[in-house]
Amino acid sequence: MLAARFRKPLPIICGIALATLLNHTIAGLLGSWLARSLDENVLRWSVGLIFLAVAMWALVPDRFTEKERRSDRYGAFVTAFVSFFLVEIGDKTQIATAALAAHFGNVVAVVSGTTIGMLIADVPAVVLGNVFAEKLPIRYVRYAAALIFAVIGILTLLGVGVPAKN
Repeated sequence: MLAARFRKPLPIICGIALATLLNHTIAGLLGSWLARSLDENVLRWSVGLIFLAVAMWALVPDRFTEKERRSDRYGAFVTAFVSFFLVEIGDKTQIATAALAAHFGNVVAVVSGTTIGMLIADVPAVVLGNVFAEKLPIRYVRYAAALIFAVIGILTLLGVGVPAKN
């Protein structure tokens, strides 16, 4: 949507990257703090159930509000930054980032991975604009994401790969 309106992919990509990095850093720090604060079993069950909830949430398509569609008076970078930062608050990727940081205990690796993953998903859409959005079978992407989150949630509930607390 932003690419089609502004036709300036680089400022949009930079805005998305910075917003995602900031948003996911906050989520990663919160997840890491929760991992240190909660009992190991409470943490494992909480993280596992969060992954299962995100799996179901991944099946719900994202929607932009009309206000976000009209907010282009500040230019491509600011509009992309503000839009993506606000849209990501409490979104499945932010929740998943917090859960991954709680699960693995490495905020830098988790934030780097989730930010890169977000850019891998968003940069082609920005570069190709509306053409890409119309051709990509997005429901299959949502199904794949839901399956991955469900598997991680089940494995977490079973205690697979949960690092032991010291």
